Amino acid sequence: MRIAGVVPEDAPDPRVESGRRLVGLTFPLMGLAPQPTIEDLDMPAITEAIDGAGRSQFAVSFTYRLWRNPDDRGDPANLMDLDPEEQAAIDTVPPWPRPSWLVEFLEILRYPRLWEAVRTTWSRDPSDYTTLDRQLVDHTNNILMNHFREELGLSPGPTGDGSWRVSPSSVNAAATLEVDGEEIPAVEIDTDPFVYAVGVQLQPDLVTTVVLARENLPYVRLALHTRTPATT
Repeated sequence: MRIAGVVPEDAPDPRVESGRRLVGLTFPLMGLAPQPTIEDLDMPAITEAIDGAGRSQFAVSFTYRLWRNPDDRGDPANLMDLDPEEQAAIDTVPPWPRPSWLVEFLEILRYPRLWEAVRTTWSRDPSDYTTLDRQLVDHTNNILMNHFREELGLSPGPTGDGSWRVSPSSVNAAATLEVDGEEIPAVEIDTDPFVYAVGVQLQPDLVTTVVLARENLPYVRLALHTRTPATT
């Protein structure tokens, strides 16, 4: 969710439109299994590809707030280490009214998030791009590019190829992942210094991938559950 400029007080909550787009999906969406250290923010990120025959691909990613100390949510250990500019942007109250959902979103920015941690991708037509390995690599590189730019030494602006990217050769096929209480075969990327990634093939046309910052792994139980069942 990116917010810029003056948002009128009556501006619609963008989560409502995102939720509408998920109605009627014919495949399940996965999320991290409920646990005390994470909070589902109900902020799905959606990407869709459409061609002359209709929808060819649909991906939904879910973001979570991380509670390092879930027993005491007022513990400062739960807060992010923000720089003065970031802190001021959150604390500054403008002289105009804001929608309640925007105030809520700004409050969330005080806390660490698992950005787009779980992505479920449906693909109509099988190809080299739609394989589980390729989807896991793509999800991993997307997180690295958007949330580890400083650590990777990436300059502002468009980002091309580089040694920072993980490649299909990094995928290990000897992993497992708990899905709805059952351990199933999975693939993983456990070679990147900043993130760990794991994914499963749920159906011939459906994969789910998970990418987490390594610093957050001690706080999260890596297990998936069916967040939203197929409706048809």
